[in-house]
Amino acid sequence: MKFVSFQVGDRQTYGVERNGRIIELSCIDGLSKDLLDGIEEGEGFFQKVKKVLQDDSVEHRTYSHDEIKWLSPIPRVKRNIMCVGKNYRDHAIEMGGERDIPKDIMIFTKATNTVVGHEETVLHHGEMTEQLDYEGELAVVIGKRGKGISPEEALEYVFGYTILNDITARDLQKKHGQFFIGKSLDTTCPVGPYLVTREEVADPQNLKITTRVNGEIRQSSNTSEMIFNIPTIISTLSKGMTLEPGDIIATGTPAGVGKGFNPPLFLKKGDRVEIEIESLGILTNQLQA
Repeated sequence: MKFVSFQVGDRQTYGVERNGRIIELSCIDGLSKDLLDGIEEGEGFFQKVKKVLQDDSVEHRTYSHDEIKWLSPIPRVKRNIMCVGKNYRDHAIEMGGERDIPKDIMIFTKATNTVVGHEETVLHHGEMTEQLDYEGELAVVIGKRGKGISPEEALEYVFGYTILNDITARDLQKKHGQFFIGKSLDTTCPVGPYLVTREEVADPQNLKITTRVNGEIRQSSNTSEMIFNIPTIISTLSKGMTLEPGDIIATGTPAGVGKGFNPPLFLKKGDRVEIEIESLGILTNQLQA
């Protein structure tokens, strides 16, 4: 299923996309009122949604893409977004050379205020940074609570997959000597457009990923190129920390970020960034003009 969170008028809701239409679910008796509540409900939620969609007697309220305002699949993120740094060899090299290829997983987080949806405007933050950069990434959404998860069991804890743009102020990263401030400016974590359930993604470790800026391809890779795969990431994070339903984990970006070019190609006002991942759609956002 392709879950969507969206706004109609002043009302926030969620649904699933089928045949190019969005079927609203929050208005149906017996279903959770938002997607995060559904994820927290567990397997029973998924089964109830399947039953509703198969029941021809249920009258569905549907919308076209033009009738909705897209939101992040999980609009009210409870915890910081967990991110894997330098998880593609070529990206690690473009950022600092062979010495920057990690031997252990590098983890940082982005604040919850960063999250926005597909087609939402990203603030340029020109008063704070001159080096705003894009990072196209596959993101994992956790579906059930777990701690001490083995790599062999890890994918059973995944609810689904989505696309994430880990927008970064490179100069703030360097200035502060850590990632948090440079990664946590408002609106710098677009997510979406869909949250695709794990059953629909045959192999998350073999998905083509492409980032375009104003139509120009900047990043072109495959999730098979990750240094640390998704089961390893989940297992490592869960060793001493409980993962919760709705947690978002960004799995790293491939080579081709703006900082990696000579001269660098940082984002400018009005730039349009599209991140496409096979099976997951296209996440599009434009910078504030």
